[in-house]
Amino acid sequence: MRVGLQSYLSDPNLDAQISSSQRQLSLAISAVADDTSQDLPLNLCLVLDRSGSMSERPLEMVKEAAIGIIEKLKPGDRISVVTFDHRAKVIVPNQVIKNIEPIKQKIRLMVADGGTSIDEGMRLGIKEIAAQNQHCVSRLFLLTDGENEHGDNKRCIKLAELAAEYNITIDTLGFGEHWNQDVLEQISDSAQGTLAYIEKPDRAVFEFERLFARAQSVGLTNSCLTVELMPKVRLAELKPVAQVAPETIELPIQLEGNYFSVRLGDLMIERPRIILINFYINQLPPGKHKIAGVQLRYDNPGQNQENVHSDVVAIEIESQSQYQAQPNDLVQNHILTLAKYRQTQIAEVKLKDGDRTGAATMLQTAAKTALQLGDKQGATVLQTNATRLQIGKDLSERDRKKTRLVSKTILKEQ
Repeated sequence: MRVGLQSYLSDPNLDAQISSSQRQLSLAISAVADDTSQDLPLNLCLVLDRSGSMSERPLEMVKEAAIGIIEKLKPGDRISVVTFDHRAKVIVPNQVIKNIEPIKQKIRLMVADGGTSIDEGMRLGIKEIAAQNQHCVSRLFLLTDGENEHGDNKRCIKLAELAAEYNITIDTLGFGEHWNQDVLEQISDSAQGTLAYIEKPDRAVFEFERLFARAQSVGLTNSCLTVELMPKVRLAELKPVAQVAPETIELPIQLEGNYFSVRLGDLMIERPRIILINFYINQLPPGKHKIAGVQLRYDNPGQNQENVHSDVVAIEIESQSQYQAQPNDLVQNHILTLAKYRQTQIAEVKLKDGDRTGAATMLQTAAKTALQLGDKQGATVLQTNATRLQIGKDLSERDRKKTRLVSKTILKEQ
């Protein structure tokens, strides 16, 4: 297994007469299988809400989804299961897959009762995974249907950041309409995972299987991107780095001098992480110039290798006396993807502030951006919600959650 890295500039040419020019750099980063590559063992923990609001069909469908995942695990994979209400309990300690019937039986015996303490479930889940976290893909699926009424949301985010440091990815699944989308999104973003929305109980199996398939496709883990900027190149000041695929996430950076680094986490095979970097270039004399150097650090669990470094990829631009623009359509799509996310975020802020007209206008703008991307389903959701606000109706919890989902991804991938 090796890392794949492809780079694209929004325009590889530069006007030598201009004092400062803005460019975007897209990086497509993935794991690339070779003849010796093998499937990596999974170290999976299911952290499941069993509070009173999950009673009857919701909990039964979650049980079915969880058992379905366990039946797909292979010899050598590991599983642990944590349940929580206002307290948390390990019902299946971390163990290698052998006889799954006792595990399935413990899941079937889950009963809905009590309140909700998400952070306690997270704490126990991270502890179970961390106990056996070598040379594998470590994944935590966190499912809840409610607010963290008996817990601390700030602690949830701190635990997600801790999980990332331990090379544990957290995928969050919001069940029904009453979970806190801000908290679950921050958890998944902080731990390089995915936010999923189980709109109805019968979607539980599908969403669990979708996330499980992504976990199985991981080829490299614990990846970190480092970029060296050359003299006369500087990052944009506000939110200069974001991921735009497979989901849109604003990425925090560690900046040291002319270097910055970004934690990316797991790398999947044939489904790259697309990173978009926004920067400015001061005036350069005519000719070809190196403007950045890009390198990946990662672990290769299949070969028991840690802290592997890729070759440095040079990013070059052509400064021209007679400038000829050469815009890259692929990068333009990535820019639009990020714009859709940010426009929707602005709409949400305006709505919280009571500016319904402003929120509707921004949702309409996001809908037009989605159409430019070919995201017709996303455009429909965004425009429908804009229209609701314009005619004086409120957005339901379902509407708000759907809006958040389409801002981060394209619905046809679901």
